[in-house]
Amino acid sequence: MSPILAPSILNTDYTQLGSTIQLLQDSPADWIHLDVMDGSFVPNISFGMQLIKDIRRRTTKPLDVHLMIVHPDQHIQAFRDAGADVITVHYEVCPHLHRTIESIHLSGAKAGVALNPHTPIEVLRDVIELLDLVLIMSVNPGFGGQKFIYQSIPKIKRLKQLITEENAKALIEVDGGIGLHNAEAVFAAGADVLVMGNAIFSDQDPEATMQKIKQLGRNPLFV
Repeated sequence: MSPILAPSILNTDYTQLGSTIQLLQDSPADWIHLDVMDGSFVPNISFGMQLIKDIRRRTTKPLDVHLMIVHPDQHIQAFRDAGADVITVHYEVCPHLHRTIESIHLSGAKAGVALNPHTPIEVLRDVIELLDLVLIMSVNPGFGGQKFIYQSIPKIKRLKQLITEENAKALIEVDGGIGLHNAEAVFAAGADVLVMGNAIFSDQDPEATMQKIKQLGRNPLFV
């Protein structure tokens, strides 16, 4: 499959958000990644449903909503109604994960589960066949601009093996510290979706950077 690029707007200038969304709408980006933080599960606070509704009106691209919040079950339908196409929750805050995944699917969204750097892949074995996406956090969640944790590479490989063993369909998404210097290795390990923020928006030509990343994922050695 073709690589999926999901730029994150977490560290963009929100006073210029309309221009940023238009740039992404016209760019090689496939999805738009939205990090929702509550200041409880993670130390930062970002945004909520209203901003997602506003973004939904300005783009036709899928909205990939990553909930870094406690009690995500209470808000799943609201995020779907706001425009989320993919809703990803954290394993670490879902004591009834099977039920949460079912709730996401019942809302009409695709279901994803995120794993923090310390959380092993094996915890997903009993639900992997239900998932549309697994998000490997390659930094500790809560802030953009962190350095990539290279232990994530063998973790991606183990997840790819688990998906194969269980005949599952989940895409592998990786988020944190990814740029031109390591995207090739992340694709080679088995990633299908890359989340990138600073590496794109700090560049003078974001569209050219996105195109370069997608070309790395199309390398026949890695797909």
